[in-house]
Amino acid sequence: MSDGRIYNFSAGPAVLPEEVLREAAAEMMNYRGCGMSVMEMSHRSKMFDDIINETEQDLRELLKVPANYKILFLQGGATQQFAAVPMNLMKKGVADYIITGRWAKKAYEEAQLYGKANKIASSEDKNFTYIPDCSDLPISKDADYVYICENNTIYGTKFWQLPNTKGKLLVSDVSSCFLSEPIDIEKYGVVYGGVQKNIGPAGMVISIIREDLISDEVFPGTPTMLKWKTQADERSMYNTPNCYCIYICGKVFKWIKNMGGLEAMKAHNEKKAKILYDYLDESKLFRGTVVKKDRSLMNVPFVIGDDTKEKKFIAEAKAAGFENLKGHKSVGGMRASIYNAMPIEGVKALVEFMAKFEKENK
Repeated sequence: MSDGRIYNFSAGPAVLPEEVLREAAAEMMNYRGCGMSVMEMSHRSKMFDDIINETEQDLRELLKVPANYKILFLQGGATQQFAAVPMNLMKKGVADYIITGRWAKKAYEEAQLYGKANKIASSEDKNFTYIPDCSDLPISKDADYVYICENNTIYGTKFWQLPNTKGKLLVSDVSSCFLSEPIDIEKYGVVYGGVQKNIGPAGMVISIIREDLISDEVFPGTPTMLKWKTQADERSMYNTPNCYCIYICGKVFKWIKNMGGLEAMKAHNEKKAKILYDYLDESKLFRGTVVKKDRSLMNVPFVIGDDTKEKKFIAEAKAAGFENLKGHKSVGGMRASIYNAMPIEGVKALVEFMAKFEKENK
């Protein structure tokens, strides 16, 4: 990478496209001749109104978001939506959750505060190293929705086939696979994701919600700020939004469009992931931890199985310019997050380093 930058494999906040950072740097002191930074301008100004409108339109084009879905730029991150989802959707007080990792489990636990949350499938028995069969689930007759975390950042698994919800509404947290590939928005009632992994700086969640699911009928005591209708009616500007994050996300959307859109981004991500997975499958020292058919393109956990060697690898990798390869504290080992903005050169360089380490540490 250029300008003394390292290869950043962080799971989030994560690497951003260099082109976007350079554009933002060039506009930091004086955005398009207005004499100030986007950080300083009023969210009620015509200039910022143009920014948020263009950002939303570019996202609609990238994801082919139908007109009957609202796009909300919200504060509180994806974790705040763990509460907002049941507060806004639990009309009958029942929801079904598929538990495939830490964040799905946290969302499930949060939902229990507002109604009856049913765990209808889980991969916890094998430490979340696979996606359970979701073709014929025991869907609750009175469920208001079925909930998944589509890509599991910590464990490196991905739903490559959406669950059969038997006609029930599907809600998906897509935080760590957001805009990594095309998706059919109409298969979901709600799609949301924190932007700090694949799209922008930390501090915001983007929620895409079908219009008929946005109403005044919410859980009693729902805070005004957590009512989707409050946010939708005010175009995400009921209060001061995360203006700078919206601005950077808009630049990333344009970067993805310039890269060829989501089909091209998926091909780019598949190519990167194949390089790393192929090496792990051949290695005698390192091994991946996920069932092959459920592997994520975004987050690749791997282990050596020897704590001393793993600590040595992480330390030597850091010294060589490969940052944030330490696995999540709940699972240990290593993890390479190779989001959209990670260049293929970064993955190739990592594999070369791993091969060198393996040769030296047989």
